Amino acid sequence: MIYITGDTHGNWMRRLNRRAFPEQRNMTREDFVIICGDFGIWDDSKEERYNLNWLEGKSFTTLFVDGNHENFDLLNGYPISEWHGGKIRVIRPHIFHLMRGQVFDIGGKRFFTFGGACSHDMKDGILEIGDPRIKRWRNSWQRRFRINHISWWKEEMPTEEEMKEGDKNLGRVNNKVDFIVSHCGATSSIALHSMGEYKPDILTDYFEKIRSRVEFQKWYMGHYHKDYDINGKETILYEQVIKIL
Repeated sequence: MIYITGDTHGNWMRRLNRRAFPEQRNMTREDFVIICGDFGIWDDSKEERYNLNWLEGKSFTTLFVDGNHENFDLLNGYPISEWHGGKIRVIRPHIFHLMRGQVFDIGGKRFFTFGGACSHDMKDGILEIGDPRIKRWRNSWQRRFRINHISWWKEEMPTEEEMKEGDKNLGRVNNKVDFIVSHCGATSSIALHSMGEYKPDILTDYFEKIRSRVEFQKWYMGHYHKDYDINGKETILYEQVIKIL
């Protein structure tokens, strides 16, 4: 069995407890829950480690793509391994980060994974640690800013190498997969969904090219904090946990 859901922001106990997700009673380590970004690797606090250990104790295996709200200094420090045909970072023995541009064979189906997204909630910019405006603006509800290496990381957006690796791996399977799992979506799909609220960027344009040339059955994404079926093939997930296999 494979289930998929949207952003968890580290609150796995709320989304994946037995009352909220009773299907887990019949799941084993060979069954999977996939999280579409903003998983919740954030500060390596005692609470976060406790919550990760709680998630590790579940009966299933947890998989996730990264979002734009991850601490990439921490995430990129986890060891890389090969798993089901693609590269992963091993967070716990049964919690895996599905890296960008990978194709995995899971349950006899091909999954293309590519995390990341552009943060939109920072109209007052990205400040460096020690900037005096941080203290001055801290309690101002009118100010929206992020702090480099504290609440924002440039790695939220892909590198040229990651996009090239995605193209290479898709070419290896003749541009045909069953599922695409990402955090944000393709430019035209998100324009259709948001009526222009979300602007195009390097990553959404990259996904637009993938959307036009790759044959896929379903594309699941998070990021937009709602549960919404865009067009029958592309679905935004937030709080729903749905079975896909």
